[in-house]
Amino acid sequence: MADSLSEHARAIFHEWVQSESLRKHCYAVADSMKHFAQLRDENADLWEAVGLLHDMDYERHPNLEHNPTEGHPFIGVAWLREHGWSEEICRAILSHAYYAGVPRETSLEKALYAVDELSSFVIAVALVRPTKNIADVDVAAVKKKMKDKAFARAVNRADIVRGAEELGLPLDEVITNVIAALRADASRLGLAGAA
Repeated sequence: MADSLSEHARAIFHEWVQSESLRKHCYAVADSMKHFAQLRDENADLWEAVGLLHDMDYERHPNLEHNPTEGHPFIGVAWLREHGWSEEICRAILSHAYYAGVPRETSLEKALYAVDELSSFVIAVALVRPTKNIADVDVAAVKKKMKDKAFARAVNRADIVRGAEELGLPLDEVITNVIAALRADASRLGLAGAA
């Protein structure tokens, strides 16, 4: 295909996802994935595409009951397989949902799991800053908010900690890199500060 994988993924993602908040989440995860791929000398285009597509079916089929065969992420992955997307990508997307029963084995799979919840959490931390600017977020601010169980309560802190462990990096380093990735895309993510 003439377009890059991530451009192709972006077009599909825009067809499937209408919610502005879910789009921002997927962009943030894609930014984080691309950043980690570049750090590890991996395929940044592939990793960014996985970040964009990992929740493509969540809006239509949220699967809040965590059914192990139906809903998110199974519907999106079935569609991707039907349309010729690689098993590497499909497996990575399945592996980010613990209830899918797909163990995370590759760097790609481990990175997606590590940055998924954390990217959302860092955005939430930025949005409660008086400036609403990602530039005013640091590791200490993120870790302080992680201890506040009432803050962003939908974000699973254990997943964030486990994700860093699986990636083989200190949690502080993973947080630092996610912040850096989101700072690079602050305008699109709505994190460039209050107007």
